Amino acid sequence: MAETEANIKNSYARLAAKRADICPKMLQKDVDTNTIERIAEVMVDEHCDYFLYPRTGQQIAITVNNSQIEALLIVPAVHDFADSAYQVASYDKHVIRLSYYGAAYKPERLRYDVAISLID
Repeated sequence: MAETEANIKNSYARLAAKRADICPKMLQKDVDTNTIERIAEVMVDEHCDYFLYPRTGQQIAITVNNSQIEALLIVPAVHDFADSAYQVASYDKHVIRLSYYGAAYKPERLRYDVAISLID
């Protein structure tokens, strides 16, 4: 049952990846680049999750153009990308959460650009 539920979430996330204002999103890198760029994303809720399946041994690094957004890895471990890149220990679903971390109230539709680099 849990596997079926995970497959449904992944299918929804693949479709959401085509839209800027729907989360969570499943990401896949293009063959010719190590960076996944999402330009003009829109955070409607308090956070947006990005799913990806990096290879064992890769490092994940995140760059966000808005200092009011915090980037954390929440699955399979907790890691703050502000401190350093994350070393992938196993081929598994990795969930990156971008959250509003500003001092003022969050705008209803917060726009941002994010780059997720997978370094061999």
